[in-house]
Amino acid sequence: MTKGITREQIVTAALELLDDKGMDGLTVRALASRLDVRAPALYWHVRNKQELLDEMATEVMRRVTGALAAVPPGDGWRDDLAAYARVLRSEYLLHRDGARIFSGTRITDPDVVRTKEPLFERWTASGWKPADADDAVDVVTAFVVGFVIEEQERRQAAETDPTRYSATRRDAWLGEGASLVKEAGHLHDDGDQRFERHLGIVLNGLATLPDA
Repeated sequence: MTKGITREQIVTAALELLDDKGMDGLTVRALASRLDVRAPALYWHVRNKQELLDEMATEVMRRVTGALAAVPPGDGWRDDLAAYARVLRSEYLLHRDGARIFSGTRITDPDVVRTKEPLFERWTASGWKPADADDAVDVVTAFVVGFVIEEQERRQAAETDPTRYSATRRDAWLGEGASLVKEAGHLHDDGDQRFERHLGIVLNGLATLPDA
């Protein structure tokens, strides 16, 4: 194994590179340059970009589980999932393209996966099946990943073109009619308020599970 460089240093540098260059600029060559090593030195630790993304996503999830440990237990599955969703979104938003690095990744630290066990114990004790508990976490995770990807993409696009999402320009583009579509467009909000509203819709959907 190459001396003088650790997997932890690689992941830290990769997250910094992500913040500077975004997902498209996150390459093994660029990361090696940032660490002042030759690219083959990284392959002792991560064989390819997918393994690098796995490690980055795992580190983000370590931070998520650490933050959740400081949150008092909620009153049932709904509070637990809401807290998880909020912390997950906050961690993704700390990094440019933060949610994009998570898509399709595999958590490499079993301790991170084991943190679901206390949640599953509480939920199954109240009547949930383990498969439903796992589905619920997956559904909320997918919602947060998709929401934050869209949130960050829109923010970055608006920085380049402030008029890109102008409701007034959209109205003119739509032309006559479509009054309800136009009205909804003017009521469109972003950020925390929209996230909480959409999260509520997701949780309401999970409440329809037979054992919920």
